[in-house]
Amino acid sequence: MLLKLRKIILTGLFAVLPIAATVWILRIIFLFLEGMTSPILKRLGVEIPGVGLLLTLVIIFLLGLFVTNVLGKRLFAWGERLLHNIPMVSTIYSTIKQITNAFSGATVRSFKKVIFIQYPRKGLWTMSFVTNESTNAFGDEYYHVFVPTTPNPTSGVFTIILREDAILADISVEEGLKAIISGGILDPGDKPISSFIPKK
Repeated sequence: MLLKLRKIILTGLFAVLPIAATVWILRIIFLFLEGMTSPILKRLGVEIPGVGLLLTLVIIFLLGLFVTNVLGKRLFAWGERLLHNIPMVSTIYSTIKQITNAFSGATVRSFKKVIFIQYPRKGLWTMSFVTNESTNAFGDEYYHVFVPTTPNPTSGVFTIILREDAILADISVEEGLKAIISGGILDPGDKPISSFIPKK
């Protein structure tokens, strides 16, 4: 009886946990964005909930416009060089930037397709991304492959393999990234990762 009760409680807990975690993360983001401009609004005598969030989003949008022009790019690059010269700040900034770059459109667009290759030795299958394709003078077709690390897919190994030695995974790049970042906890799409690997 106690085991059954424990199982029911754990099932209910695991069912509500993702919802609670999502609400908690959204609340942190809301309070963070709201808190960025709320001191300015308080000085102006404006204390309406949500206005700070809207003002922060407008500032972020304007900052995005500024960074995309020539002058903004130069100032941003100068600021990054300055941060890279500060010991502790450099490590923190570089790590956060690598993680955010993993989710940016630029990184996703640079990966053309998801494949499985036998790496680092035969018999071990590794999820990888094709970045380019080429053919040598003899007509052999090759994949240019980036083999990412877990949980940070922005670092890894670059290798060139014969196209015939790779197995195409019928999933999107985004689904592949989710699987790698989660360390294989999240299966890509609606199929288990092992379903793409051939039998011996």
